[in-house]
Amino acid sequence: MAVTGDTVVWVGQDGPGRALHPEAEVVDLDGAFVAPAFVDAHVHATATGLHLSGLDLTGVRDAGGLLAAVRSAVRPGEVLIAHGWDETTWTSPRLPSRAELNEAAGGAAVYLSRVDVHSALASSALADAASGAEGWSQDGPLTREAHHHIRAAVRAGISAEQRRRAQDAFLTRAAERGIVSVHECAGPDISGEDDLAALLALAAEPGRPEVVAYWGERDALTLAERHGLRGLAGDFFVDGALGSRTAALHEPYTDQPGTTGSRYLDAEAIAEHLVTCTEAGLQAGFHVIGDAGVTEVVRGFQLAEKAVGQRALAARGHRLEHLEMVDADQAALLAGWGVAASMQPQFDALWGGTDGMYAARLGVRAAGLNPFSTLAAKGVVLAFGSDSPVTTLEPWAAVRAAVHHRTAGFGLSARAAFNAHTRGGHRAAGVNDGLTGSLVPGAPAHYAIWEAADLVIATPDSRVQRWSTDPRSRVPALPPLDPGAPLPTCLRTARAGRVLYDVLTPAA
Repeated sequence: MAVTGDTVVWVGQDGPGRALHPEAEVVDLDGAFVAPAFVDAHVHATATGLHLSGLDLTGVRDAGGLLAAVRSAVRPGEVLIAHGWDETTWTSPRLPSRAELNEAAGGAAVYLSRVDVHSALASSALADAASGAEGWSQDGPLTREAHHHIRAAVRAGISAEQRRRAQDAFLTRAAERGIVSVHECAGPDISGEDDLAALLALAAEPGRPEVVAYWGERDALTLAERHGLRGLAGDFFVDGALGSRTAALHEPYTDQPGTTGSRYLDAEAIAEHLVTCTEAGLQAGFHVIGDAGVTEVVRGFQLAEKAVGQRALAARGHRLEHLEMVDADQAALLAGWGVAASMQPQFDALWGGTDGMYAARLGVRAAGLNPFSTLAAKGVVLAFGSDSPVTTLEPWAAVRAAVHHRTAGFGLSARAAFNAHTRGGHRAAGVNDGLTGSLVPGAPAHYAIWEAADLVIATPDSRVQRWSTDPRSRVPALPPLDPGAPLPTCLRTARAGRVLYDVLTPAA
């Protein structure tokens, strides 16, 4: 492959390539392989950066371990922000009481977000500020509006320098994982306008991954214009999350029969937002997980179609985030409206199967979640991501999870899964030129170089490994993706020919 400036200009055999480009700088891959770089279609940059540098609760296995972690990390005068606890993986599901958390915190303000970031444990120094709000609890996790209040208070306590360090850590980690573009899903209840503006300014510096920005709020056209946003989409909440039992269901939760979750938008509000964005030339989009939420979204699209017509609605490429409980009939309707599904395969790897969190929350209904193959078969554009910090910035792990879906028949081929994490992400952001996300002449030079164990490519002309998404190429579609197999290690990431991360070239 030859690159001139920001563009791939030639792809072919090694010998002719050297003859055609005799003055080129040659990078000897020494057995590594080149592939289109990844796109992460759903991230939260600042939260991820804070998680990378802060207290990690993903390894905690009971209430005592969580309290011990808080005691070891709390600092007088500082807000302790930690993330990742998941009681469904604990040896005992009992959560610590607020009194126990206050004792461990020593009076400090402590915010501990659940792995799905739709609920949190908080010490009284923070929790009391949300007293009386919907979702407030005297002793348990804070959800719904109470959680939004607490999260706003936490954001207010983060300094500009702390935020910059977090965002820098996030963008650096993305580049290290072969990611050249991320879709930041911001909003008034997620991160705030100042946070989004700071991230866009940082990403504009040379050598950074691209940030495609979304804002999850209605009636925010002025804000979208002010920041050059791709759309009023992303985490515009129709419902919540299954782990926190706030995703909207038709039937009650199996493990808490007194609730069917929460629905924040009805079909009329969804339709109004779709029409507004369609007429303004913006993408609209919604966070939707539960089956009742998906039903409401489909009704909203039907109402919007009556207002603007199917062709205009489909032309904007509106998007849905997560879309976990969707059936084949709904998928066919969504495809007709040109909808892109921004989905997270690692959700299934973490919580799917007959013994995971999905089964605990939903019983037999869990078998229908995250039907990647159904959506693809109906023509819905798939764009994979992490929802980081909910799951890690590990795109190869996401590709593997999509291939080895824990429900038989719902997985994808390795080639289709990889495409959903590369070309699909560009398409979901409105780039549908047929080139971007591929390594062909004329395409933007968005690529990554990978070292992979047990990768053997039978190419008689050269030891340089070549990679292709074309099944006619007669080279392997992907490195080994068997469960437990080592995943590829990134050696270089380049966006439009500019190197973002590199361990191939020795420092001068």
